[in-house]
Amino acid sequence: MHAEPTEIASITKHETTLAGRRLAYTATTGTIVLRGPKDEARASIFHVAYTLDDASPEQRPVTFCFNGGPGSSSVWLHLGAFGPKRAAFPDPQHPPPPPYRLEDNDASILDLTDLVFVDPVGTGFSRIEGEAKPEEFYGPTPDVESVSEFVRAWVTRNRRWNSPKLLAGESYGGTRVAAMASHLQERGMFLNGVLLISPALDLAALEFGPENDLPSVLYLPSYAITALYHGALADVPVDREGWLGDVRDFAMREYAPALLMGSRVRSDERARIVDRLARFTGLAPAWIERNDLRIDIARFCKELLRDRGLLVGRLDSRFTGHDADRGTESMGRDPSYSAPHGPYAALMNDYVRRVLGVEQERAYEILSLKVNESWKWEIPKGRSGGYLNVVGPLRGAMLDNPHLKVFFANGYYDLATPFFAAEHAASHLGGEAHVRANVTEAFYEAGHMMYLHAASRARMRSDLVRFYASAIGAQ
Repeated sequence: MHAEPTEIASITKHETTLAGRRLAYTATTGTIVLRGPKDEARASIFHVAYTLDDASPEQRPVTFCFNGGPGSSSVWLHLGAFGPKRAAFPDPQHPPPPPYRLEDNDASILDLTDLVFVDPVGTGFSRIEGEAKPEEFYGPTPDVESVSEFVRAWVTRNRRWNSPKLLAGESYGGTRVAAMASHLQERGMFLNGVLLISPALDLAALEFGPENDLPSVLYLPSYAITALYHGALADVPVDREGWLGDVRDFAMREYAPALLMGSRVRSDERARIVDRLARFTGLAPAWIERNDLRIDIARFCKELLRDRGLLVGRLDSRFTGHDADRGTESMGRDPSYSAPHGPYAALMNDYVRRVLGVEQERAYEILSLKVNESWKWEIPKGRSGGYLNVVGPLRGAMLDNPHLKVFFANGYYDLATPFFAAEHAASHLGGEAHVRANVTEAFYEAGHMMYLHAASRARMRSDLVRFYASAIGAQ
């Protein structure tokens, strides 16, 4: 027999100042138990909800926030981007030693929307319960089903069915919320907006392999701007944006066709492609030729600054570090993940207990490798061996709901989910005028977690003020 899970809850009162306004808000922290057809407990999902006091629920928007992984808690969007508090990080590349510090987040969007930060099953304090099995949650389809059921339960309990509702997802969280938009709307919960922060919508764009040329094409602009940032280019462009447009054009109009030709590409054309790749990336022509024109992400991160003894970050390619084995072409570590991991883990564990009043001894799983390694990558409504792609479900949601607004936020220095892949996904949402008009794309001088960069964080808030006005005003 399994013990019946208890839904924990803690309610605390707080104040903050945003955009010159003093705001009183309530933090409600706890779990919601998901139940099966016989009312048996299947999972408990932990969340932190911030609701503005003295606001009309029917007029007040609510945004449900998810990070990615799969296997990540929502700590990054919570204490980095949108929540009322954030990790104090004056230099993201060189965090201080403990003790770390939280500060008021002047880039929070709590003045625009209530916020619910959700930890999917197996992350944060969320757990599988009773006789339920990991495969009931750890895969694209069951994950969407479980977090959508959480949203339905939270909305019902808090009497928010008529509130404007939005979903926000970072990285694989973008995959999740794009699919959730379709799933929820098919069940009668229409949305006002979807925020896609460094999203992974088409995994074919990210999976390097000899049978898949798409990543080589879509990563190229990110490689180029990274090489420019690190001073690795022989020819420094005067007009960066114009030059980046040239890189995009070359990638689609010349590089992609050459890769598709495979061994049939003419030798003179191949030599020209090698030369232009070398000019755009700073990599040696012989190295590009040896790699058959295809630049794998891990090899790029190791090779670009190899002569300086440095490894380039994947989550943020402005970051550099040292790898344990400098001779390999695989990444043993990512300096851009190592830097924020310790501070965020310590601050979340302290904040949720000391400030939000949660009495919980179990580990708070910032990023669960168990979930990640157990993930079953089945392809919904697709053939075995394909790549997960949620562009179609998001397009369907936008066609079903002509008011649904979508916001893309991407960092130029993100080598986990490159900005050109997001542009490619956005361009495949459809050519209908109302669909195109409902899509906003924003780019930042930062990496995967652009909110770690102070100027980008401030600019993203300004962009979101306009986006929320558009998304809520559409109803």
